[in-house]
Order: sequence, then C-alpha cells, then structure tokens
Amino acid sequence: MVRPSKKTQIPNLQEAIKETAWRQIAETGAATLSLRAIARELNITAPAIYNYFPDRDALVTALIIDAYTSFGDYQIASRDAKAEDDLVGQLQAIGFAYRQWALDFPQRYELIFGTPIPGYQAPMMEVLPSAARSLSALVSVVEGLRVVNRLNSRGFPSVQPGYEEQFETWKTYAGDYDILSLAVSMLIWSRVHGLVSLEISGNMPPFGVDGAALYQYEIRSNIDQFVKGI
Repeated sequence: MVRPSKKTQIPNLQEAIKETAWRQIAETGAATLSLRAIARELNITAPAIYNYFPDRDALVTALIIDAYTSFGDYQIASRDAKAEDDLVGQLQAIGFAYRQWALDFPQRYELIFGTPIPGYQAPMMEVLPSAARSLSALVSVVEGLRVVNRLNSRGFPSVQPGYEEQFETWKTYAGDYDILSLAVSMLIWSRVHGLVSLEISGNMPPFGVDGAALYQYEIRSNIDQFVKGI
C-alpha cells in the first residue's frame, strides 16, 4: 500500500481516517483499533487525528453512527422501491435487504450488533437517532399493516409496565407509531437478526454456510404470522 507523503494533502482527512479504521477492523478486529496505527498508515501525526477524534472511543462512535446510517439507507431504499400500497412486498424487501447489507458489510454489522469492544460504552443519545432510523422502514411497514387492519397481533403480549418510556424515546427518532407496531417490529427484527448473526459468524449448520434458504423461510414465516389475508 502506498502511503501519502508528509507533504501530501489528504482532501478529506476525516473520511480517510474512518476508511483506514474500517480496514484495520477488517484485518485485526475492532478491539485492536488504534489511532496511532491509523496515523502511521496515513503518514500523519497523531495530533492531526485528535483534531477530528480526541480518542479511540470517539472514532468508534463515529463508525457506529456511519454504519447505522448506511444500514438505514439500505432499508429505506428497499422499502421505497416497492409500491406504497404493497406492504407485503415492502416487508419482504426489507427483510432480504437486512441480510444482504450484513453480507456486503460484515465489519459494519459486527460493530453495531456483534461482540462489544472491551472498555467501550456507546453514548446512547448520540447513537440512538441513527439506530432508530435504521429500523424505521420496518416499523413504518408494520404500522401501515396495523392502520389498514392487516396486522395479525392476536395474542401478542403487552409491553411490560415500566418499559413504555423506552418506546416513547424510540418513537422520537423512529416515527410516532403505535407502541404495538414498535413491539411487533422488535420481535421480527430479533428473529432475522439471530439468523443473520449466525450466518455471519459461520454457525449455520446443519443448513450450511449459506443461510439463504432458511432465511427465506423465516421471512415467509413472519409474513404468514403477522399479515392478515395472505
């Protein structure tokens, strides 16, 4: 890899730092992320990085927000590619887009959903807006099904007392939708998340390394369970 000389001006140093950080994560994992190592690779001084990211945790937070933003863009684009009244098609498209994004960007997926980085605690109020937006496409479709009386929620448990406030906070960023739609969306998310996480980590046997067939079955199962008139 050719590194920039000390006289070379990097047009967008902030983005160059983040791109180098993603390469480090891909090669050695997020736990070993080092600002000094990034500075060496870019052939700049450590203080130059500190102008953008005062410490490693600030950089990790920026990477997490970028990952959630990318994930949200992917989900929203997949929803909007379907007709507005095709709620089942939207739900299916969002589901497949979830897995495809994870396969395309496994380091980003692992950073936001995988093993915690030792010593790092994500600042919730900084991360929450992008995290909530990343699931807003799913919530909007489930809410759409509820509004037109096609959401099958018979027997769905109520949110436990004391946890309603968390959903109210979530609604600030994900959309002012009914709490039932939020709760159903969280269950659907947890199911697809579990399968994708197993596939990304290579733990899909006896279904093989590629979990496409099992994942398609789960998407269909969610639609059959929660959508009326199928």
